[in-house]
Amino acid sequence: MQGGDYAPVDPAQALLKGLNPPQAKAVQHTEGPILVLAGAGTGKTNVLTRRIAYLLLTKSAWPSEILAVTFTNKAAKEMAERTERLVGESVAGMWLGTFHRLGVRLLRAHAERVGLKPQFVILDPDDQQRLVTQVLKDAGLDIQVMTPRMVTNMFNRYKDHGWTPSEVPSDEYASLGNVGKQIYTEYDNRLKALNAVDFGDLLLLPLHLLTRHPDIAEKYQTQLKYILVDEYQDTNTVQYQWLRALAAGHKNICVVGDDDQSIYSWRGAQVANILRFEHDFEGAEVVRLEQNYRSTGHILAAANAVIANNNHRHGKNLWTESGDGSVIEVHPQLDDREEARFVADGCWQHTRAGGKYEDIAILVRTASQTRALEEGLIRAGLPYTFVGGLKFYERKEIRDLLAYLRLINNPTDNLAFQRIINVPRRGVGDTTLATIDAEARGTGESYEGAVRNLIRNGQVSGKGGSAMGQFLDNLSTWRTIMQMDTPDRLAERVLEESGYAQMLRDDKSEGGEDAKTRIDNLKEMLRAMQEYPDLASFLDHVALVSESDVKGEEDTVKLMTIHAAKGLEFNTVFLPGFEEGIFPHQRSIQDEGQKGVEEERRLAYVALTRARKRMVISFASARRLYGQYMPGTPSRFLGEIPPQHVKMMAGGMTRFGGGGGYGGGYGSGGYGSSGYGGGMRTQQGSRLDTRTNRTGNDYAKPAEPMIAYSQTEMMRAASAPTKSLSNSAYSVGQKVHHEKFGAGMIKAVEGSGAETKLVIEFKHAGQKKMLASLAKLNAS
Repeated sequence: MQGGDYAPVDPAQALLKGLNPPQAKAVQHTEGPILVLAGAGTGKTNVLTRRIAYLLLTKSAWPSEILAVTFTNKAAKEMAERTERLVGESVAGMWLGTFHRLGVRLLRAHAERVGLKPQFVILDPDDQQRLVTQVLKDAGLDIQVMTPRMVTNMFNRYKDHGWTPSEVPSDEYASLGNVGKQIYTEYDNRLKALNAVDFGDLLLLPLHLLTRHPDIAEKYQTQLKYILVDEYQDTNTVQYQWLRALAAGHKNICVVGDDDQSIYSWRGAQVANILRFEHDFEGAEVVRLEQNYRSTGHILAAANAVIANNNHRHGKNLWTESGDGSVIEVHPQLDDREEARFVADGCWQHTRAGGKYEDIAILVRTASQTRALEEGLIRAGLPYTFVGGLKFYERKEIRDLLAYLRLINNPTDNLAFQRIINVPRRGVGDTTLATIDAEARGTGESYEGAVRNLIRNGQVSGKGGSAMGQFLDNLSTWRTIMQMDTPDRLAERVLEESGYAQMLRDDKSEGGEDAKTRIDNLKEMLRAMQEYPDLASFLDHVALVSESDVKGEEDTVKLMTIHAAKGLEFNTVFLPGFEEGIFPHQRSIQDEGQKGVEEERRLAYVALTRARKRMVISFASARRLYGQYMPGTPSRFLGEIPPQHVKMMAGGMTRFGGGGGYGGGYGSGGYGSSGYGGGMRTQQGSRLDTRTNRTGNDYAKPAEPMIAYSQTEMMRAASAPTKSLSNSAYSVGQKVHHEKFGAGMIKAVEGSGAETKLVIEFKHAGQKKMLASLAKLNAS
C-alpha cells in the first residue's frame, strides 16, 4: 500500500464492530431459521436492527423482501430509524410494523378475497362494543346478564385463536350458553355487511389469505425472503400460524425473544411458541445472548437462580463484565403501612445522596398494592407517577364506591348521585336524568329530594321508578348504619346491597381477570377504611390525598406493575410485597397450578432484571385485613436466591412471628368472609422461606429452600431498625422521619426530659416545632 493509501471499510463488516461473538453470529446468519434467545439487557434491539442492515448492505435482500414484526408502533418506528442510520438510506419499502399494521397492508391488497371491499373500515373498541350490543339486543338477550363487554372479549379471544364461528370448539361456546354460535355468526355477518373489520380480523383474515388462497400464499412466500420477529415469546396462536405460513417459502425466519420473560398468558400469549421453535423449523440455529449490559453481577446471579427453578424453558445464564455491585437488600417490615413508609424513606434517601427520583422504580405484583404505597409517597411529599394506568383513587371502581359513600354522607351531593344512580344499571336513562334535573332546579331540591318528589307524584314509574325507590330505601338504611358501624363494614354492605359487587362477579370479560382486579382494588380500599373512626374522616382523607398529588412527571418516582415495567430499566428498584399469596399470586397458583407458578417465577425474573445497580426487596410480617393483622410468609422466590447474593437487613417484624400464610379465599367470595388465610400454611420453625415443591400437584406448598435463615436470625434482623427515639436521643443534625411530615433534619433541641422541644426542617413540609414526647419520630 502506498503512502496515503488506505483499505476501504466494508460497510457490512463495520456493522459487527462493538458486537460480542453471539451478537455477531446472530447478525451474520442469513440462511435458514434462527432462534435468538435474548436475555434481559443483552442488546436484542441492536442485534435486530443490525441484522436488517446487514441483509441490505450485503445485497441479500431489497427492503421490499424483508418483513420485520414488532409488538408496538413505537418499537417499529425506532427500528426503522436506527436501520436507516446504519444503511444511510430510506427503508420505506420494507414490511415493518406491528402484526395489526402488516395485516391491514395485506387486507387492503386482497380485500375482495375475504369478502371485503378495499375501503373497509376498522372498528375501534368502542364501535365494536356498540355493534355487539345491537346483536345482543336484536337476539332478545338481557345485556345486564350477558354484557356486551364480556361478549366482545370472548369474540376477540376466538379470533386470537384463529376460530371462525364454525370453528369454535363447542366447550369454548359454553360461557355464552346455547346462543354462542348464533350471536358470533350474526356479529360476523354484520361486520361484512358494514364492510368493516375489528382488530381481531386484522390477524385472522390475513391468516385466511395465506392458508385458503394458495396463489396469495405463494406470492408472499416468494417475495419475503427474510422474516424477523421481535418478542416472539409474546405471540398468540393466530400470530404464530400467520408467521409459519409466511416462512414456508424461504424458511429464513429469525425470531428474537426470551421465554423467561413470557408474562402475558392472560392476554393470549403462548410461551410454547418459542419453546417449540426448533421443532417447527427443523435445523434451526440457536444463539444465546447472555452477556448483560444493564445489571450488576449480584442482581443477575439472583435472577438466574430464581428462573432456573422453572422446568419449561430454554437454558440461559446471564453474566456481566461490569462487576458484582451491591448485594440484593431484603428488608422485613412489620406491616404494609411500615413497608410503605420504608419505601418512601428509601426514595428520599436516594435523592439526599445525589440521585434523581426518575432513577427509582417501585414495582408491584398487582395494582391493588399501590394504595398504601401511594399514600406513603404522598405523606412524604415525594413526586411520583403511576405508569401504565390510573392512580389508585382515580380508578373507576374506587370512584364509584366513593360516590356512594359521599352521597350517604351528604344527601345534597348531586355529582355523586349522578355518577351512581345507574351503576349498576337501574333503568335510569338520559331522559329520566333530565326529568330529575328539571325537578331539582324547579324546586331547589337536591337530586335525591327531586326523585322522592317524582315518585310521590307518580311522575316516574315502571322498572326505573321501582329501582329508584329501592335505591332511596337503601340510602336511608345505609345512613342509619353509618351512625352505628365502622366505615369499612358500611362500605361492604353498600357493595353487596347495591348490586355493585354482584355486577363485578358477573363480569366475565377478559376471562373475568379485569373484574377480579377491580374486586381486589375494592378490598384494598376497605382495608384503608379500617384506619378511620368514621366515614367523614375517611372521605376527608381521600380528598386531601387527591389534592396533594404532585404535578409534573419528569423527575418522579415511577410506580408500576411488573407487567408494565417490562422493557424498562432503573438504577434503583424497590420490590415490596414479596410474600406468598401476593408474589406468587394466590390466584395464579389456584387457577393454573404448575403453569401458574412458572409464570409467576418469570415475573420475578423480569422484576429483578429491571434493576441496574440496586435491588431492594421487602415483605410484611403481617397485613391488616378486616380489622385484624394476618401473618405473612416471605415469597418462596426469595428462598431460591443463593445467600451470597442477598443481605437480610433490619426490619420491623417484632410483634408478629413467622408462619401463617395467604390462603385460598384470596380474590374469591364476599368482601368480609374470605381473603387471606386458611388455604395455604407453612410450618412454624426454622425456615425463612421456601421453594416450589415439585413432587405432586400441590404447587401452593413451598418446599425446601436454597437458603435458610434461622428464625432467630430473621427476628434479629427484623427487630433492630425501627429506632423509635427517646427524648434524650436527639441531636442537632440528626435525620428523622415523622409519620405525617415525612423526612427531615433536627435544627435545634430545646429543654430536657419530658419538656424537650425539637425544631425540625422537613424536606417538603418546611420547619416545624414539636414536643419530642409526642412527635413519634423514628431515626432515618
